[in-house]
Amino acid sequence: MIDFAFGYVTVSSSRVLHFAALAIATMIALIAPASAHSIEEVDQDLRDKEKYFQAVDRDAPGFSLLDAEGRAVSLSDLRGKVVVLNFVYTNCPDVCPLHAERIAEIQKMVNQTPMKEMVEFVTITTDPKRDNGPVLGDYGEAHGLDPANWVFLTSAPDRPEDATRKIAEAYGLKFTEGEDGMQMHGIVTHVIDQDGRLRARFHGLEFESVNLVVFINALTNRTQKPHPHPQPGFWDKLKGSLPW
Repeated sequence: MIDFAFGYVTVSSSRVLHFAALAIATMIALIAPASAHSIEEVDQDLRDKEKYFQAVDRDAPGFSLLDAEGRAVSLSDLRGKVVVLNFVYTNCPDVCPLHAERIAEIQKMVNQTPMKEMVEFVTITTDPKRDNGPVLGDYGEAHGLDPANWVFLTSAPDRPEDATRKIAEAYGLKFTEGEDGMQMHGIVTHVIDQDGRLRARFHGLEFESVNLVVFINALTNRTQKPHPHPQPGFWDKLKGSLPW
């Protein structure tokens, strides 16, 4: 398996994301579980259609960190939910805010459907020295993240300064600190299933948001098995409804 990260890119316009959110939320909310694609079908579709998608199937590296209120949160606490995980640091001047806002848009799409109760969004800072509780809380509010199913995590003060960067590295993502406190890094959104297995990486910011949401939806319906489609399937209807 090759771990890789694409270069920095710009996020799609807010209008396109808004229309996409409405389309995906409406269709996923109305479609019956029996007609949902299986994870195997969606995995193959994304391999063919989404160049920023990387399929993975291995145990996700564990972590035990603190939220903005100082409460302990570990990956094992989130068993039973699909976890969407990303790494940023709040002092980042460019791509981290874009990544946070992209996650917020995806969260809005998910939260307009019954998946809201089945999915947890997790952001881990790679600069725990600066990113304490109040900073974490302010960052989420500033970038439109919903605390109902999103948490921003940092390490305890007595942990090594690079503790969370080592967690990122365990996920295949390198954050290299420079002399000015800035960090060189790629952009990856990780998806972990209900059993704590890392199932996908979406690289950069140019992937279609709907593709990530459809992958999440397939995980929430992963007991479904592939089935024939005598008429146009869910994927085709969904893609055809989008404004691009």
